[in-house]
Amino acid sequence: MHVKHPRRTIAALATGLVAISVAAGSGADFSSEAANPANTFTAGSLSIDDSRDGAAIFSPSNMKPGAAAQTGIVDIANSGSLPGAFTLSRDRLASTDTGTPNPAPFAAKVNLTVTDCGDACGDAGDHVVYDGTLAAMDTDIALGTFAAGEKHRFQFAAALDSSTGNEYVSDSASARFVWDAVQTQ
Repeated sequence: MHVKHPRRTIAALATGLVAISVAAGSGADFSSEAANPANTFTAGSLSIDDSRDGAAIFSPSNMKPGAAAQTGIVDIANSGSLPGAFTLSRDRLASTDTGTPNPAPFAAKVNLTVTDCGDACGDAGDHVVYDGTLAAMDTDIALGTFAAGEKHRFQFAAALDSSTGNEYVSDSASARFVWDAVQTQ
């Protein structure tokens, strides 16, 4: 085949190629993107700060029937970032019987009072959370909800019951006090 007008043919081919290029490239849409980097997700915490952690709150000694109570103080705080329902319990109770057989364990003769003093003991805000014998303290004692950073001072007072007889001379009892907290809403 012989082409009579090669310039027109080349021009027509060039126009056709441009049209094909535009048609192929025109399927693109405008787009945009935004990003928020470094999002970090962290769990809250619930932690107990015990001013006597790992040590006895008190160790009453030379107790005698009917004498004044001996006391000990401990500060318990929610050092976490979440509120928690706090409880106090007693475990690992042991009583000795060194002489004449006891009619009841020595711990049943130790009268124990635990007072939540709030910030400081001795003011109108004090309230008793437990009043009974060391032996009878066998269930969790609800202490209420502590907000993050909230601290309470607790006073423990122990006295030997006035009905304690000679069969308890030189006897003793020991126990562990345990503080627990569970996250609240």
